[in-house]
Formats: sequence, C-alpha cells, structure tokens
Amino acid sequence: MSALLDRIDEQTRLAGHNRLALLIFGLGDAVRYAVNVFKVLEVTPPSTLTPVAGVHPLVQGLAELRGQLMPVIALPQLLGGSPPAHPQWVVTEFNGRRQAFIVANVERIVHVDVAKLQAPDAQSGEAITGLVETPQGWLKLLDFEHVLARIIGEPPELPDAWRGRLGDHAPEVLVVDDSSVARGQMQRTLTALGAQPILLNDGAQALAWLLQASESGRLARVKLVISDLEMPQLDGYALTARIKEHPRLKHLRVLLHSSLSGRFNADLVAKVGADRFVPKFSSEALANAVLEDLSAV
Repeated sequence: MSALLDRIDEQTRLAGHNRLALLIFGLGDAVRYAVNVFKVLEVTPPSTLTPVAGVHPLVQGLAELRGQLMPVIALPQLLGGSPPAHPQWVVTEFNGRRQAFIVANVERIVHVDVAKLQAPDAQSGEAITGLVETPQGWLKLLDFEHVLARIIGEPPELPDAWRGRLGDHAPEVLVVDDSSVARGQMQRTLTALGAQPILLNDGAQALAWLLQASESGRLARVKLVISDLEMPQLDGYALTARIKEHPRLKHLRVLLHSSLSGRFNADLVAKVGADRFVPKFSSEALANAVLEDLSAV
C-alpha cells in the first residue's frame, strides 16, 4: 500500500484543478470511509505498542514509526464499532502532529472531482464532512480534525493579550471550512480579536455569498477571506482562483488555512494568487496573520 501512495497522480497536486485523491478504508461495518491522501504517510501492519497511563481510553498506546513515537488511536471504537480481527494502521500527519489510526481494512486510492462531493446528511454525524458517490458505492469523508479534537481536546484558546487588538471598527471576515472544529476555533479567535466572522461550509457557498455581496454593496464591509483547502463543491484552490480572477472580488485578500502544513507546498498558494498560508489550529499564528492582512487592506 505504501507503494500505491507513492504513485498518486501528481495532477491532483495542481492548484485550481478541484480534484481530490482519497484513500478508502473500512472500520468493520458496511460503511466505506475516505481520507485525503495528503494526510497519509503510510499504511502498515500493527507493530509493538507501549501502554501509556493517563491518556484517552481509545489511545491504545505509543508506537515507534518512521523513527518517531506517536499515539495509536482505535478509530472503530471511537465511531461505535468493535476492534477489528485483522487491523491495519493508517499513519497520518496533520495539524503538525503524527498519529496512527487503527482500521479494519484499506482498499485503494480513488480520484474524485470536488464538485461531486456532497454535504453530509443529518444522520452522518459531526465526524463526517462530506459524501461522494463512486462506481463501487458511497464514501463518507471522515473529519480527522474532529476525531483528534475528541481524543486530545480542542485547540488552545487565544491568550488574553491578543484580545480586542482590532479596536472598535470590527471588520467582517469570511471564514470557509467544512470542519465544525476548525470553524469553531476560527470563530473564537476572530471574535476575540474584535472581528465579525461570517461562517460558511464550502467554497461554492462562499463564492455565491461573495457575488451576492458584491451586488448588494455588503462586500465593502468584508476585508478578508480565510479558506480551508479541502472542501466539497469548490476547494480552497479553486475558490481562491475564482476570487482573484473576478473583477469585483479580486481586491479581497485570501488567507489559505489547512491542516496539511507539514508537507504543504507553498508554491500552490502563490499559483492561485492567495496572499498567505497559515497552518490550522494555531490561534496565535492565525491572529498574527489576520492582523497583518487587515493592516494591508
């Protein structure tokens, strides 16, 4: 499987192509799940676990992989299932952390058009960020940020020294992210600074909102767009490209915000015309970027 990961089509890495490469896996039931391959380092058989006291009960222990100790998390039990008889580990890296997730099986990689991703239904639960239909059936995109937040807790809040730094003018900032955990963290950070966040779930919603705001006159109050990279309908690359090529929107500053910071290629940010990239779940890094970008408006 690691060789398969190495053969991911490089075209999916090109900004603005609105494509997504997904690794399909199962947790022991009939549901098929998927995760962005950019978050995956490797798929490996289980190895030696070292028990650790005082951690979340679904952290099975620590394992040394790629020369680094990392937690191993029981994903089936987290979503209400049972331990698999023949587990595999999906080793991931995002939010500046490495961790392995126990799964029942790993199938293959598929490439999908982001425009075909659908928002999750009410029955999917908070841990699912999207649904996509493939010839082999439906896939559920698992929100690994949400999973990790349930295990290790929410990201740290912005220190008091940052609060109210924007003064009284309270600029509006459009926030676009399909993860409820990420939206919540950005909302708290922006509100603490003194901004007024407008929260949307995907790039298509954001583009429609911006176009309507440009016609109604509300766009004059919007000073900054903060967008995730991976989203249904229209991803962050494509959204940025649409904003920067539109005559009524191109003046907007766009900050791309992603958990893929560890292996992220900054050239992709420049390619679509984004003004900045900031890794997710660092409240102070986000606050500093917002203050600098708003001062440049």
